[in-house]
Amino acid sequence: MICLKNISQLLTLESSFKKDGRNLLPEDLSIVDCGCVIYDKDKIHWVGKTEDLPKELQIKKTIDLNGYCLTPELVDSHTHLVFGGNRANEYMMRLDGADYQAIAQAGGGILASQSGTNNLSEDELFEESCLKVEKLYSQGVGTIEIKSGYGLAIDAERKVTKVINRLKDKYQGKVNIFNTFMAAHAVPKKFNSSNEYMLKVVMPLFEELANDKAIDAVDIFHEQGYFEEEDVKLLFDKANELGISKKIHADEFNDNNGASIAVEYNCLSCDHLLKSSSSSINKLSQSKTVACLLPGTAFFLGKDQVNAKSFLDAGVKVAIASDYNPGSCHCDNLLLLASLAAPHYKMNSAQLWSSITLNAAAALGLYNQGSITVGSKPRFTLFKTNTISEITYNWGNNLVDRTIELL
Repeated sequence: MICLKNISQLLTLESSFKKDGRNLLPEDLSIVDCGCVIYDKDKIHWVGKTEDLPKELQIKKTIDLNGYCLTPELVDSHTHLVFGGNRANEYMMRLDGADYQAIAQAGGGILASQSGTNNLSEDELFEESCLKVEKLYSQGVGTIEIKSGYGLAIDAERKVTKVINRLKDKYQGKVNIFNTFMAAHAVPKKFNSSNEYMLKVVMPLFEELANDKAIDAVDIFHEQGYFEEEDVKLLFDKANELGISKKIHADEFNDNNGASIAVEYNCLSCDHLLKSSSSSINKLSQSKTVACLLPGTAFFLGKDQVNAKSFLDAGVKVAIASDYNPGSCHCDNLLLLASLAAPHYKMNSAQLWSSITLNAAAALGLYNQGSITVGSKPRFTLFKTNTISEITYNWGNNLVDRTIELL
């Protein structure tokens, strides 16, 4: 077993874990000064103060972390980082008055990334994606959800799914990659309707990849002009039949009852939620479905931020993710985005930290990580600072230390 001792501050989130990530108070951070953690490669065996370290445990390696803070591993539960091309011009268009829908109608948006992605070979796409994963890892993120959705054709979406699985294989033991199939991201112009695209592309490829055990979850962009409720139910009914976890882009531009559908289908998470109704929020509070908020998208698109306090006060499990993508949030820094968002969201410190660790892991169905508690997986992020408060205070400054091997 490995012993990490003399940790200046150890953020355990033990109380947050016991409260299932809901209705959190600042004291639910459960910080231990001069902390100690004992673990092996599979689980944590002991947590406490260094002075209380049990003598009977068989420790093979000890690391002194005086001058460091240890937190549960940062989890980015919503990214689209496998993509090709560049959409910087759209940001300029948006500054000059064009909205998301107008840009899409002009040939931009998701369909522009389809072209950029499909112009790259599998190997080129893989190499570009490796650089992105390495950057997220350097910023403290050790579990990353990656969605397909920029291929938008059977061969192209299969290629993107393969790239994500190559990333999973390459970084096994270092970065935990979660593969989400999202061919239902936009409808290519050659199809007359979303239903036609669903039947000809999404559904047959989904069944193929699920049967091959190539994916971890399925997602769909439920929004006017993209995919209707009938499309969502078609996909989710098949997911239930195939035993695949479900996620949904919901209520971003309009209240489409997407969060309620997520609860009905026991989705791992519903994401965006800028327009969700109080009725949907109440349903979420009674469910295991995580509300995944994406502040970077609202910042990037110039939209009002979600009323996060309505979710938090209702007792909803709330996560924050980057939504890193080429068009609506070209920012990969989860910790920066969460630190920026917290004052707007009226979040306390325990809610902030749980949103990018404990609840973010739950948004991927990973209920055995996200806290530093006995029995949990030993997935940590190490920061070169003496206090937890410094981490979220120093906007944009990377205090992560990846030079010390913790396993």
